[in-house]
Amino acid sequence: MELLPQELRVLVAVAAAGGFSAAAETLGLTQSAVSHSVRGSEAKLGVVLFERGRTGARATPAGERAAAHARRILRLYEVMGAEARGAGQRTGAGGVARDTVAGPLRVTAFRSAALHLLPPALERLTALHPGIRPEVRVVRELGAGSAGEVAAGRADLGIATLGGPGEVPAGLPGLLTGLLVEEAYSLVHPAGHPSPRELPLLDWDENCGSCTRDWWRAQDWIPGPTVRAEDDAMVLTMVGRGLGMAILPDLSLREATEAVEITGLGPRGPVRRVGYVTTPESAATLAVRALIRELRAEKA
Repeated sequence: MELLPQELRVLVAVAAAGGFSAAAETLGLTQSAVSHSVRGSEAKLGVVLFERGRTGARATPAGERAAAHARRILRLYEVMGAEARGAGQRTGAGGVARDTVAGPLRVTAFRSAALHLLPPALERLTALHPGIRPEVRVVRELGAGSAGEVAAGRADLGIATLGGPGEVPAGLPGLLTGLLVEEAYSLVHPAGHPSPRELPLLDWDENCGSCTRDWWRAQDWIPGPTVRAEDDAMVLTMVGRGLGMAILPDLSLREATEAVEITGLGPRGPVRRVGYVTTPESAATLAVRALIRELRAEKA
């Protein structure tokens, strides 16, 4: 049996709040109504969605999967209404009716992509479609990262590190991807240092692409990291202070100052593939299609 929209909303609220009482407060319902709805959903699906305990309700693996689908379905309800209201509402050149694009557009990206890839694309997007309201969240590129937010239904599109051509992020089947940037890594070191390769290595947790790590392991001149920082901007600042060297991708180096020097690693150096990630249903919506066009225009 299929779940009703209100049952989907309850499921999402409980998963987000981690408890029936907190979800009830969010939804403006009683705790018993939320509990009854969840039991009904579990009966319809034939699985236990939440483990109940004194500290609240924790989603089971089945509950996490169901909540992800619920978020994506509810998002489609929102888009359906917005696109239906905007169908043929604007008259373009020659008196031709065109669809308007309006409403929130949820985007996630890792820090350097959010700083350097998204702003120009969003600027053009909102100039063409003033009704779009971008909502951008920075997500650390650890674990599932931005792609995981898309799969979980918390974002319409993500900017993420991709694997090989045509590959979706590991463990997240069913997503659609498109390449935006192939950025080379470079050696970054304090300006004027006579022997930069002898400096300690500075690194950050998100710098974990398999291609990068495979390349590093083959270089006998690169030591293990001496310092791990919170993000690439911190690494770049520390290099500028003379605390070590680092190997950083191009997007991170757009913030480099005169305090550092950048040396290429040659044609066999590591390359990071950065692209967009979305779901098949989001890829069919007007707003996501428009954003992808602007992101690709930035690439060109």
